Amino acid sequence: MKEKVKLWDKNFKPYINESEISKAVSKVAHQINMDYAGKCPVFVIVLKGSFLFGADLLKEIDIDCTVEFVQFSSYEGTTSTNEVKTLMGIPASCKGKEVIIIEDIVDTGQTIEKIYNQFIDFGVKSLSIATLLFKKEVYQKKYPINYIGLEIPNTFVIGFGLDYDELGRNYKEIYSLENQSMLNIVLFGPPGAGKGTQATKLVEKYNLYHLSTGDVFRANIKGGTELGQLAKSYIDKGQLVPDAVTIAMLESEVEKHPEAEGFIFDGFPRTNVQAEALATFLEKRGTDIQLMLALAVDEEELVKRLLNRAKDSGRSDDADENIVRDRIKVYNSQTAVVADHYAKDNKHVAIDGVGDVDAITERLFAAIDAVI
Repeated sequence: MKEKVKLWDKNFKPYINESEISKAVSKVAHQINMDYAGKCPVFVIVLKGSFLFGADLLKEIDIDCTVEFVQFSSYEGTTSTNEVKTLMGIPASCKGKEVIIIEDIVDTGQTIEKIYNQFIDFGVKSLSIATLLFKKEVYQKKYPINYIGLEIPNTFVIGFGLDYDELGRNYKEIYSLENQSMLNIVLFGPPGAGKGTQATKLVEKYNLYHLSTGDVFRANIKGGTELGQLAKSYIDKGQLVPDAVTIAMLESEVEKHPEAEGFIFDGFPRTNVQAEALATFLEKRGTDIQLMLALAVDEEELVKRLLNRAKDSGRSDDADENIVRDRIKVYNSQTAVVADHYAKDNKHVAIDGVGDVDAITERLFAAIDAVI
């Protein structure tokens, strides 16, 4: 194997050699030969990533079979998206047949869910899933994965059909993304502090992924995910969403971005329990929170900013001064608890949030640069 592979802007290190891949392929082939003895299944190879696995697998299949192809996509670069696109649909020959889907890798299960439902609705006699690689720890769906070559942790891999922006498919071995030291930041700021603007600048400079709790909630609820439906059931009853659900949503988002050089946790955690749960999750990934940055702005300045913003945006919650002051009071009470939690480890840094936007940005940069 190569000592290192560079594709575009990413470095990859040796992960699974040719011999291990061959053994995994043989294991899957043996199980399928046993289960489908005397039958004639249709092997449906999911393009593009599964073409090498499918080709090697078929060489070891000793039962009668036919072969078809479909194509779906759920990745952009190294990131798994929530949208699965159908690029090549189900062949008519699959109707009424015993079908085995051949996948290169199964992670969250977004693609599997779409494939499974489409094939069942199409009218296949039976459906099984065979994959070379399976990321069990991040799989979120109920559909069984019947044949698994190798289980791997949630790391981004290329080679043997797998790609990074279309490069790397031709390697005979599999390589994993070479992780760099991660920079994880908790970013807090009261309403009107300009937190969104500053988060964008931090993302650009440090190549971080911005995780806003509100955005994550809205995306899950709109997308109808299991966690989104669960959260909505509490919200519809006027109840607080339990910490476990919120944390599970954030974990799911983090798992979708194994290539990230770090994360900005925007407005989370808000309690010690959440902070400890976040630390436990990050520890499993070999990382931690480096800083909690809190934008500090005088209450009167915040009120003035928000009332002025209301004139332009028309937001009703910014137009009522009493509501504005209540929001600031809630923020201060929540932040105090979390600030104390991170202050114990010298990770809490208050940043003066008054003045020119660029000057505030430079203060944030200086605080981060002091710890990296």
